Amino acid sequence: MVVDVAVVELDRLHSRVAGRFARAEPRARMREYVAGLVAGLERKNGWTLAERAGEGSPDGMQRLLRWADWDIDGVRDDVRDYVVEQLGDSDAVLILDDTGFLKKGVRSAGVQRQYSGTAGRVENCQIGTFLAYATPRGHALIDRELYVPEVWTADRERCRAAGIPDDVEFATKPRQAMAMLQRAFAAGVPFGWVTADEAYGQVKYLRVWLEQHDAPYVLATKCNDTLITRDAGQRRAEELIRELPARAWRRLSVGAGAHGPRDYDWARVSIRISWVPGRGHWLLARRKITEPGQAPGEIAYYVCFGPRRSTLVDLAWIAGSRWRIEECFQQAKNEAGLDHYQVRSWRAWHAHITLSMLALAWLAGTKAQLTKGEPVPTTST
Repeated sequence: MVVDVAVVELDRLHSRVAGRFARAEPRARMREYVAGLVAGLERKNGWTLAERAGEGSPDGMQRLLRWADWDIDGVRDDVRDYVVEQLGDSDAVLILDDTGFLKKGVRSAGVQRQYSGTAGRVENCQIGTFLAYATPRGHALIDRELYVPEVWTADRERCRAAGIPDDVEFATKPRQAMAMLQRAFAAGVPFGWVTADEAYGQVKYLRVWLEQHDAPYVLATKCNDTLITRDAGQRRAEELIRELPARAWRRLSVGAGAHGPRDYDWARVSIRISWVPGRGHWLLARRKITEPGQAPGEIAYYVCFGPRRSTLVDLAWIAGSRWRIEECFQQAKNEAGLDHYQVRSWRAWHAHITLSMLALAWLAGTKAQLTKGEPVPTTST
């Protein structure tokens, strides 16, 4: 009997993480949970996942998230390693971003009224900070952190009620990004570049930290970001780009987007002499294309650090790769139940999010196996 390659991949993943579970029951239930997350159910919560698994109540699924004895962070690391095995590339891009999870009430760990990029406005929500791994073979989420606002960490009783450990202190999203990147670096994850939007790119201590780790980056920033020029002066990003001659701009496509080719005009300028041999710094600009006679299009700015041989095309391509984490979020929410959870505690949030990431990695691994044309494994009965 021919076995579907997706089932084989799930078996591989299940075997990989099996040692993280102390008992057979939660180990088996984890497989049912992950399979249910991608099963096409309208809602993927404790009740629906339990019903699909043939269980009479959601108690077992809820226990898996809340109390069962398994190493959640260990599974997170296994997911990362699996993604690297399936998609790994020395030119891979590590992408940072956060996404919101709308919630009611005030008891869910880290919830408060805060800006959610998902909703495009201030909402009562939780925020998760994520790290994605992207290569030509695919992309998936490989790490996560729950953002806990300072108003929470200042109230330890509230934290304890939500299961937030006493040693969890306030950390900005860029600090969380650094923690996730540090785990990736320590694990030897192969990559060529790091990219993120301006919420991360305008944070100078993150840029300095990346340079200290010799991690090339293309990070979005604001027009009023002050940068060190090659003559050691300081100038605003918008001023440096405004002074560029027309011939400095090139029209480039950085791949297909949701609405067709993503064509823009691009330019760059060196902003300082690197103190690292073989490395350089640039300010990159992306200008929206407008019709003849119209005002110049809106400009986006990026601070870059990387190999001196990097071309304008290289930097533009890395800047354009950031959309892949948005695709990860969309796929994880639509196909892997990332935002379908009904839990409140710190531990349960991390458990569900980790299993959703595992489900997304499973989908990415299956697609990679099919794309490279490997024979579909078979078994006999």
